[in-house]
Amino acid sequence: MNIVLVGLSHKTAPLEMRERLAFAEALLPGALSTLVDQEPLDECLIVSTCNRVELLASTPAGVDRGVESLTGFLCGFHKLQPTDLNGHLYEHADAHAIKHLFRVASSLDSMIVGESQILGQVKEAYQQAIDAGTIGRTLSQLMHRTISVAKRIRTETGVAQNPVSVSSVAVELARKIFEDLTDKTVLLVGAGEMGELAARSLIDAGTNKLIVTNRTAERAELIAVKYKGGAVNFEAFYDVLPSADIVLCSTGAPDYVIRAAETKRALKSRKKGPVLFIDISVPRNIDPELAGLENVFLFDVDDLDSIVKTNIREREREAQRAEAIIEAEVQQFVQQLRSLDIGPAVVEVKELLLQIVEGEFKRNRKRLGGLTKEQESAIEAVLIPALVNKLSHPMIVHLRNAARDGKPSQMMDELRKMIRID
Repeated sequence: MNIVLVGLSHKTAPLEMRERLAFAEALLPGALSTLVDQEPLDECLIVSTCNRVELLASTPAGVDRGVESLTGFLCGFHKLQPTDLNGHLYEHADAHAIKHLFRVASSLDSMIVGESQILGQVKEAYQQAIDAGTIGRTLSQLMHRTISVAKRIRTETGVAQNPVSVSSVAVELARKIFEDLTDKTVLLVGAGEMGELAARSLIDAGTNKLIVTNRTAERAELIAVKYKGGAVNFEAFYDVLPSADIVLCSTGAPDYVIRAAETKRALKSRKKGPVLFIDISVPRNIDPELAGLENVFLFDVDDLDSIVKTNIREREREAQRAEAIIEAEVQQFVQQLRSLDIGPAVVEVKELLLQIVEGEFKRNRKRLGGLTKEQESAIEAVLIPALVNKLSHPMIVHLRNAARDGKPSQMMDELRKMIRID
């Protein structure tokens, strides 16, 4: 049994091509049913996300025929010519396909190493294939091992531990300064997309209250309602500054919106703890002199970018540890598959031995003298099968060992010679 995989991703194809080859969720059951009917495929699964489209299958035929069937289906389903995919598709088989799947589910092949979304998408693809009836023994075992490996990577390495987006870094900085965010108030100055994303991350992390201010009051009100917060006039945000623990600034202003002198005066009435200022505006909208104020922490977009890059490098170091885990897991799973493939060989060994034992019984039947029907039936139903099992056991053990070494066919040839039946 061979495992084959054909696909394309953000590493090999532009967004326009990935969009053309994506499988809409409503069409996926029909696509799976059609795919598994292709010769010579036995089982199949489709992973379709914004960053990748991959077709996975098992086939009793050769790798080339399996890959050809997957590629032909992909082109036919999306009404493309094979030449349209030149340079975009990658092909993997057997151990390479298994390794690729392990890496994908463990987010080592993702645009952002360590992101958590891809494992959920792989699980969903597996469930959709189960629902469509296109999963059998081989892919079932492979997918269970894939999910297990991905969980092991996240548990035993730090590939997902360091934040690698501006919004997640903002949360990490807030936690380092305040530890507990449950009673903290966030003031969002400006209602740009990046600011809103960072504010939402802080809310998801457990902050207690959001205050929004923006030059366009309607936009401030809209975001405040969306996140169950409050809005204040832009000209009055210094009045609420003392109640804020975290200040996010993200406006399109060409100069400083939050100035040092006014901030110092506003914070005189503050009676509790430090204030974290995060400026994600370009150009900067918070006066850098704020960093010199007592109990004030200030980070601008370059600071955040530096932290992100450091964390990415740390994830990449952890990814090297993950790759070593995957290499070992691939070898173990390949051996497991080989041991599963000896089923037909085990049957053949027992059938060959059965022929020998039954032949000897018939040749020597007269020498056994008179036997009752019950005795003769017991020999055929109990003694002969017991002899076959006893004789075949060491041979099957050798077959399993040969399968682990990747040489089951050679061992089968030797067994045929040993029992003198070819």
